[in-house]
Amino acid sequence: MANRTATGNGSVKQAQPVMAEEGKVLQSYGQLVTMHLGLSKEVCANSVKALNGILADTMTLRDLYKKHHWQISGPTFYQLHLLYDKHFEEQSELVDEIAERIQLLGGISVAMAADVAELTGIERPPQGREEAPVQVSRLVKAHERILIESRKAGEKADDAGDCGTNDLLVSSVVRTNELQVWFLSEHLVPLVHQ
Repeated sequence: MANRTATGNGSVKQAQPVMAEEGKVLQSYGQLVTMHLGLSKEVCANSVKALNGILADTMTLRDLYKKHHWQISGPTFYQLHLLYDKHFEEQSELVDEIAERIQLLGGISVAMAADVAELTGIERPPQGREEAPVQVSRLVKAHERILIESRKAGEKADDAGDCGTNDLLVSSVVRTNELQVWFLSEHLVPLVHQ
C-alpha cells in the first residue's frame, strides 16, 4: 500500500505529486515592475539594461575562470589553479550582487547560459586547452571590457540619481575587477629579461 492514502469515504487513492508543468509568466524579460524606490521608471530601465549587459559579461568571465582552473597546465599550474578558483568565487559573488540589484530595480536578470551567450560582449574561447599566458591574457581582456562598461554605466547611473547602482558598480564590480587584473597581469611579466 505504499504511495496510497485513505480518503474520508474509505476509498484509497494514490499519492501523486502535482507538477506545475505549464504556468503563466509572471513578468517578462525586459518588463519592469514599480518598486517605489524614488527613481523614475526610465532611470530604472536604463540601469537594468546596463546591469544585464554587465551581468552577462560577469557570468561569462566567471565561467572562463572555471574553464581555465580545470585546464591549466605548465610550471605555474599550482599558483594559477588556486588563483583562478579564488577569482571564480569572487566573480560568483558579483554575479549575485548584480542580479539582485536588477531585481531590486524591478527588472528581470539574465540567468540562463544561452541568454548570457547572446548578451555578452566577451569573445568565446576555444573549447580546448590553451597555454597559461593565453589564458591570463584572455581573462585580462574580459576584465577590461567589464571595467569599461561598469565605469560608463556607473557614471550614467550617478548622473541620473541612481546612487545605489553607481555604488554597486564602483565599490564592488570595478574594485574587484581592478584587483583581479593586477593579480593576473603580474603573471605576464617575463621571468628573464633579454
